[in-house]
This record gives sequence, structure tokens and C-alpha cells, in this order.
Amino acid sequence: MTASHPDGGRLPNRAVLLTTTCLGQFMVLLDNTIVGAALPDMQRRLHTGLTGLQWIVDAYVLLVAMLLLAGGVFADRFGRKRVYLAGVAVFTAASVLCSLAPSVGWLAAGRVLQGIGAAALSPASLALLAAAHPAPRERVRAIGLWAGLSGIGLAAGPVAGGVLTEAFGWPAVFLVNLPIGAALLLVGLRSLDESRNPAAPAIDVPGTVLSALGVGALTYGLIEGGARGWTSPVILGSLAAAALLLAAFTAVEARRPAPMLPLGLFRQRLFTVSHTAMTVVGFALMGSTFFFSQFFVHVQGSSVLGAGLRTLPTSLAMVAVSPYAGRLAARYGFRPVVTTGLVLAGLGLLALGAVHAGTGYGNVWWRLAVVGAGFALTLSPLTGAAIQAVGPQEGGLASGVSGATRQIGAVLGVAVLGAVVRARQADGASFGAGLDTAFTTAGAVTLATAVLTGLWLTRSAAVPAHPAEPVAGKPASGSRRTASTP
Repeated sequence: MTASHPDGGRLPNRAVLLTTTCLGQFMVLLDNTIVGAALPDMQRRLHTGLTGLQWIVDAYVLLVAMLLLAGGVFADRFGRKRVYLAGVAVFTAASVLCSLAPSVGWLAAGRVLQGIGAAALSPASLALLAAAHPAPRERVRAIGLWAGLSGIGLAAGPVAGGVLTEAFGWPAVFLVNLPIGAALLLVGLRSLDESRNPAAPAIDVPGTVLSALGVGALTYGLIEGGARGWTSPVILGSLAAAALLLAAFTAVEARRPAPMLPLGLFRQRLFTVSHTAMTVVGFALMGSTFFFSQFFVHVQGSSVLGAGLRTLPTSLAMVAVSPYAGRLAARYGFRPVVTTGLVLAGLGLLALGAVHAGTGYGNVWWRLAVVGAGFALTLSPLTGAAIQAVGPQEGGLASGVSGATRQIGAVLGVAVLGAVVRARQADGASFGAGLDTAFTTAGAVTLATAVLTGLWLTRSAAVPAHPAEPVAGKPASGSRRTASTP
């Protein structure tokens, strides 16, 4: 398989590539949701409180957010196959360490290592796929399949976590990664072809360090702000440090001849608007889904496993719609598909803002499905737009930026919507009423972003079928970048 010479004779290798990259991302997404179902068992067996449970989740989120951008750049520079398989190896080994952890501290340390592996694995998997599909229309379709198939991990997580924890205890939710990781390493070493960006500059050490520390300080402040209070000296110091570090990162990148993140990319409307929208998608999607299970458990009195089953319409709708999102974007362009998706998701969230303790499930599940279908129409086209803006040879960079913005949006969503719930409770409202306000807030933000994408995402009617065809707002392929070679 070579990115520069795609042909029918190499389709079997492309099938292996799609399966391998999807399965790797599946493992990462599964880990995002499967752990939540095991938290009550962890709390009981590891004798920890809410703060310990938060860090079991947040240690992973923090490291992924810090290192996703660097992981994408490393993939372009050192080889996507190499970085992908290294990420798989670290993630799998860390999963085993997590399963053996005797305390919360050791488990959080294992989650840190998992985050490092995921930050390498995730952008490299998408960069491998982008490099193998240089024709824009094929690439958008492939990204749609990647998003849809790997998204099964989101759907499987709550149910699989509940079943495994019920049968074997919390360590099983980490051990499930062992056979997946071993299979990926075996198949990947034998079947994947290497690709890299031959024009990639040397690693920008100051930029890498400043970006990781800046995003890390921002993420830490957002994670802890709700618990410590937004006016806490620790939080204010963390957010101030983030502002200074990210300002220093911008200043350094503006002066370097070969920066890790060329700031000129943000002058491209496609790049800037797609990443702004991706941040909001992370905010609304993860911020709202964080509360779905809590609604069923604490408002409607469901069991943990029952809550996981009841949230499935969102995940299943995403899995069903995501592959078609790529095809629709390839045919009609990014703007109508993304904007339609945001409108659907926003309306679905507003509808969820009207549910209450006595609302029957028959009147809830379709609202969850509308939210899932709406966001499914946005994720792969926005990722495709980000890669389209830079070209497949810099797919690692684009997927790293896309993942980082989505991750920061997710952390911001949980923090802000959590603050909305607490503020409503402080005013005397019930937890359920607070959730209604949070869902309504997420819906309003999503609909406002639909206006942004409808006006500014791109003027092009459709994605070009061949790499030589120009995209509106950027020069024809090959005008300033070198094509990727294996």
C-alpha cells in the first residue's frame, strides 16, 4: 500500500489498514466509556472517595489532551506505523498494569501511561488512513468509516463495563484491551506499510514542551475548577500559567522557521472554523453524555447496568450514521452535512432539557438517538475538513490538533455543564432540574455553532474527487507541500 499510488490491486491492504486503524481507535474509545461503569466497584475495593475516582478518569484525559498534538507531529516525522504500534504497545502494557494496581495511586499512574499510548495511537491511526487515501473524496469516505466502525467502542463501553465488572470485578475492564492490543501488534507489524511526511522538519522541542505544558495546565484547571472552586488560588494559578505558556508557545512558533504548528494554518477558514466547531462538539457531546447515566440512575432510579443500556440509543445512532456522514460530505461538501448535524444535535439536546423523573423511556430514547445521529454527522466531516486544509502528508498534525481541540472541548463541557448543575442546586433546584438546564445550555451552544458553520465552514459544494482538484480557500494540491511517500 502506498499513499502516492492507490489502485485496485492494493485494496486488500487498504482493508487491512482500515480494520487495524479502526480497531486501535476502538480500543481508545472503549476505554473512554468502559471505565465509568466500573467506578463504583473501584470505590468499594480500593477504599477511595470521589476525588480518587475523578483522578482515575482525569489522569487519562489530562495526558491525552497534553500530548495529542505532539503525537500527531511525531507520527508525520518518524513514521505513522512506528508511532501507531508504539502507542498500541504502551496502551496495552499500561492496561495490564492498571488491572494489577493495588491502590488508587498505582491505578492513576497506569492511566497516565494509557493516556501516553492513546496520544500516540489515535492521531497516528488517522494519519495512516489519510496517507493511504490521497484523493480527497476517498479520504473523506474512509474517515467516515473509521469514525463509524471505531465508534462501536463508545456504544460497547457502558454495557461491556457493566457486564465485566459484575462478573469479574473492575480489573476486567482493563484486561479486555490485552487481546485487542496483541492482535493489533501482530497484524500491524506484518501488514502495515510505513508512511511519513518527507518534508517534515526536525522536532520543535520548545514548541512541543510549551504546548504540552500549556494544554496540561489548561486541562488541569478545567478538570479541578468545579471541585476546588473557580476562584481557588490553585485554579487561578493553573489558568494563568496556561495563558502564559500558550502565549509563549504562540510567540515561539511565530519565530521558528519550522514550527510544529504553523500559525498560518489558522488563516485558512476551513482549518479554523472546523477546529472551532470540533471544540464545541467535544463540549456539547461529552459534556452532555457525562450526565446521561446520572439522569437515569439519580433521577429515574435505574441500576448502573440499566442506565448503560438506556444510553445506548445515542451510541448506536452514532455508529449507524457515522459511515454515511463521510459519504454525504464527499458528495455535498462539509458545510451542509456539519450544519445539519449540529442543528439535529442541538434540537435533541433542547428536547432532553424537557425530560424529568416521570418521563417514560419511550419518550426519552428518541431524543438520545437524535443527539447521537446529529453529532455523528459532524465528527468525521470535521476531521476530514481539518485534514483537507493541510493535505494528507500532514495528517498526523491535523488529526493531533483535531483531537486536542475535541479533548479540551470535552473537559470544558464537563466542567461548565457541571458548574451549571451545581449553580441550579445552590439556588434550591433539584438535581434533575439542574440537568435540564445543562442539556438546554449544551443545545443552545450547539445551535449557535450551527450558525457559524452554516456561514463560514466552506463555500465549496462538494469535496473534489482527485487530489489535483483545488478546494475552495486553498491552493491546488502540491502547490506548496510534498506528497507523502512510504
